[in-house]
Amino acid sequence: MALISGGVLFYYLQENKKINKKLELQKEEISAQRNQLIELMSKVKEATDAKFNFFTNISHELRTPLTLIMAPLEDALSSSKLHFTIKNNLEFIQRNAIRLLRLINQLMDFRKVEENKMKLNASENNLVVFVTETANAFNDFARKKSISYNIVSKVNKLNIWFDTTMLDKVLFNLLSNAFKFTSENGSINVTINKTPDDTKALIKVDDNGIGMTADDAAHAFELFYQRHTGTFKGSGLGLSLSKELINLHHGDITFKSEKGKGTIFEISLPIGTAHLQPEEILSGEPPLINIYEDVKIYTRDMDPVVLQKETVDFSQKENSILVIEDNDDLRTFLKIQLGKSYEIHEAENGEKGLSFAFDTVPNLIISDIILPLQSGLQITEILKHDIRTSHIPIILLTAKASIQEQIEGIKLQADAFIVKPFNLEYLEATIKSLLKNRVVLREHYTSELPTEIRSNSSSKIDRKFINEFTAIVENNISNEDFSVDDIGREIGISRVQLYRKVKALLGYNVNDYILAVRLQKAKYLLLNEELSISEIAFKVGFASQAYFSTVFKSKFGVSPKLFKQGKNNR
Repeated sequence: MALISGGVLFYYLQENKKINKKLELQKEEISAQRNQLIELMSKVKEATDAKFNFFTNISHELRTPLTLIMAPLEDALSSSKLHFTIKNNLEFIQRNAIRLLRLINQLMDFRKVEENKMKLNASENNLVVFVTETANAFNDFARKKSISYNIVSKVNKLNIWFDTTMLDKVLFNLLSNAFKFTSENGSINVTINKTPDDTKALIKVDDNGIGMTADDAAHAFELFYQRHTGTFKGSGLGLSLSKELINLHHGDITFKSEKGKGTIFEISLPIGTAHLQPEEILSGEPPLINIYEDVKIYTRDMDPVVLQKETVDFSQKENSILVIEDNDDLRTFLKIQLGKSYEIHEAENGEKGLSFAFDTVPNLIISDIILPLQSGLQITEILKHDIRTSHIPIILLTAKASIQEQIEGIKLQADAFIVKPFNLEYLEATIKSLLKNRVVLREHYTSELPTEIRSNSSSKIDRKFINEFTAIVENNISNEDFSVDDIGREIGISRVQLYRKVKALLGYNVNDYILAVRLQKAKYLLLNEELSISEIAFKVGFASQAYFSTVFKSKFGVSPKLFKQGKNNR
């Protein structure tokens, strides 16, 4: 019995050793995997840090050349002898240099937050005075846009601890957004209050602007997120940075927004010092804030572009161009530069651009790809597949040099693709080339007998339109009451659209085209048919033989009778 028990015990001991050895191997394997994971995470962190360090270093490096751009600019703009054309161009440079400076500042601040180097330096201040002074910086802008702007405090005095530099940035960001997304004659309100239990201070910024969609609202605080609607597009940094700065205050920032009705942002900050660590309390006086500089940085690019009237000649030009661009500065710059040679129309979003294209049928369209409401690619697809606008050359502008986007644009029949930043001379050369190509096509479409289509190089939709148009004219050649309205009804487009389409493709006024076809038909009948002058006049839509003879002689320099006699004498 003892022998059996010993054998069983020995067996269990052996098995236990095997299990322990197996567990040891698994432990070593898990430990190795953990070390690999730690090493991998370390490498990922190094790569992320390297990326952020790169952006931070670049941001630092950009501040010096920006300073050397902005300082001489301010000096040059202060000169009273500056020519208005040069002044306009310098103001464009200044506005966009300031926009770049704001972006650099936000990138640097966010980098500090990411590295936990952004430290709270809270000091006790009267929140009512601080918010009122900051918000008053927008009074002039409110007057310019005729916005009802109210700053209301529900308490006379509210001393709390906060970092003046950080809260200043948050307020300027919220207010600049409110003014960007609120139309003229809208309303913006800033309210200062506290909770009933006196534990939190509240700052509310509400507007009745364009609001956000549910999708935009869900991503509003995400880093680099840009809303899909609206005229203004930001960097996607402002709200994300604002939330991080309020979090450093141990506070909260929330909002409610409804598309078409407006947005309400609310900041809540703890009252007292119980929530603060000793190192988060500033010893000494808070830093002075240059509100003028903040106003310039946050609102300079929001000012409407004001041009001297002499900068653009708005007289009637031979060709018209529609510029669809949501950036006010770029749109205005193109209007000034191209307005010297072309009649310029403009639209700040895709929907307005489409509507304008259908209403006016311009000779050429320049459109950004990324636009509010309808993208440039969507605009191209719609216009190129509509008989009213299919002939219009379209140039697409893009900040992304993606070959996929270019391929998609070409598939949708975009005529040219230009990547920002672009050379103005190259853009002008592209415009001239495309318009010249339309003239070449027109010459192919028309010859002495304009009813004959001679080109296979245009789009199928344009060829279909020309064939349909000329067939309608020929079928009604003997109808003296035949008019432009009859053609429009049969094709299904308006009188104005018909005139512009025919002018663009054939180079003819519609009535002149009908007359030219009638006279060419009359020439053919005089040469090939044994009919009287009055019969021929009737066959080509003239009620009066005398009027027919007058028009024929005016066109060919000889009367129908002499033309017919000349044929018989050959």
